Amino acid sequence: LMELFCKSVMDETPELVEQGVRVRMIGRRDRFSEKVRGHLAKIEGETAAGDRLTLVLAFDYSSRDEIATAVRRIAERAAKGGLKPEEITEDTVSESLYTAGIPDPDFIIRTSGEQRISNYLTFQSAYSELYFTSTYWPDFTPEALHRALVEYAGRNRRFGLTQEQIQ
Repeated sequence: LMELFCKSVMDETPELVEQGVRVRMIGRRDRFSEKVRGHLAKIEGETAAGDRLTLVLAFDYSSRDEIATAVRRIAERAAKGGLKPEEITEDTVSESLYTAGIPDPDFIIRTSGEQRISNYLTFQSAYSELYFTSTYWPDFTPEALHRALVEYAGRNRRFGLTQEQIQ
């Protein structure tokens, strides 16, 4: 199934390159076959110069696993003497996540009527605007996206501040 998906994305890669789309995969690559890992690396490599849009594909992804992996990476650096505990900052954590180098999402649309983020980008979504719709993903139309974006455009992004703090 994953090989079929990779073939589909590889078939679209020339169009992605032409449109300036950079593809990034996040998640547990180590659990995929060598062939699938190779396909994913090829897709990422061929689209690496894209500068108009980044398409993030989350496979075998869990935010809890991502954070645990980041903590292990940081602990390894500290154990080797390359990092003191007091030097660990939010940036240190962010740079150790699967999404390192990818901006945090401004807007997350959750389909299916669920009112939760379901272990998805927990660290990165701290200041994201959330939109919940009962529409299921396969039925989410361009018109539904437009409605979501219109609502988003009317919001006042405060990034954790109160309205009084902004004024």
